[in-house]
Amino acid sequence: MLILKIVFWCCIALVVYTYIGYGAVLFVILKVKKMFFGKEARPILPLNEDLLPDVTLMVCAYNEEEVVDEKMQNIRQLNYPKDKLCVMWVTDGSTDRTNELLGNYSEVKLVFSPERKGKAMAMQHGLRENKAPYVVFTDANTMLNADAIREIVRQFMKKNVSCVSGEKRVAARRVGEAAAEGEGLYWKYESTLKQWDSDLYSAMGAAGELFAVRMEHYREAPANALLDDFMMSMLILKDGHRIAYTSEAYATEYGSANTQEESKRKRRIAAGGLQSIWWLRDLLNPFAHPKVAFQFISHRVLRWSITPFALLALIPLNLVLVILGAGKLYLLIGILQLLFYLAATLGHILKAMGRRNKLLYVPTYFLFMNLNVFLGIRYLSTHKSSGTWEKAKRG
Repeated sequence: MLILKIVFWCCIALVVYTYIGYGAVLFVILKVKKMFFGKEARPILPLNEDLLPDVTLMVCAYNEEEVVDEKMQNIRQLNYPKDKLCVMWVTDGSTDRTNELLGNYSEVKLVFSPERKGKAMAMQHGLRENKAPYVVFTDANTMLNADAIREIVRQFMKKNVSCVSGEKRVAARRVGEAAAEGEGLYWKYESTLKQWDSDLYSAMGAAGELFAVRMEHYREAPANALLDDFMMSMLILKDGHRIAYTSEAYATEYGSANTQEESKRKRRIAAGGLQSIWWLRDLLNPFAHPKVAFQFISHRVLRWSITPFALLALIPLNLVLVILGAGKLYLLIGILQLLFYLAATLGHILKAMGRRNKLLYVPTYFLFMNLNVFLGIRYLSTHKSSGTWEKAKRG
């Protein structure tokens, strides 16, 4: 029974640390760091706009005719000198009217590949045509705030920063869209952790909705990468450069149309996460990369590998300990587990009925994310050699 108890408490500790404890540890470390070293200075952009660097804004797209006009109107509202900004669309095997619609915009540099090869290959195709020292990547269905490019350029002025990650914001088209609201709540928490990671040393990867690289230190992601943006940014980190995170440059997109569509994204992310862990396994060595190993394992590796299994193991372990009469504490924990899963089930039922309850949807979305880690393992086994992606329908 002693071994069962040790395993049980190790599983609890792992789950709590992964989703709550790491954030608490970061918070305390940053408070101490600020007390002794102060806050990192905010760089000042040059007053003379002629001194701002040339930037390429790259949009990799596959059949995005529905959002081309909206995206281009958003790009035209960006507060960055037009003569310093190259707008490049890389269309990867598009078969709809995307290219035709882009022809209406004289400022667009169109790079087209008739064969669909995947986002990583599309990025590489576009970068071969790039002339600017900085490239900002954004998705076709995400809208940027007006000062996004300026804020990204500001981050590159920080010491040893060669990649910048913007913030992802999720919007619901209608009140009560559970998938979008759950996704949005998750990203608010995730954005806080990314900012704290960045403040400590470096963000642990960038998301494709909005991120940028310094071409001098650009590293090509594997062609079959499922998380091409994450791999590209982490390879820069592996070379000893920092990834800065800023909430002042943000990309807003609508949440997934429903839970099934969101599951497509989560499966691919989970599969890509496992794929990335293997490719980036050198970063797990705390002797070679002490700061990065701590942050990478705590923020990414545990979520994508061990912790979901620990969460699942808590159920049978708790049941066995209660049956063996381990004590009232284990009975209490068992009851709390039962209430949590009942709340998650009720949240799912209410969501299916079209009724809104944010409180109950928190456990529902938490379990949904962890379930998709297991589905991601299966996804990875069937997508090892392909970097093409299945688009999730947005709300």
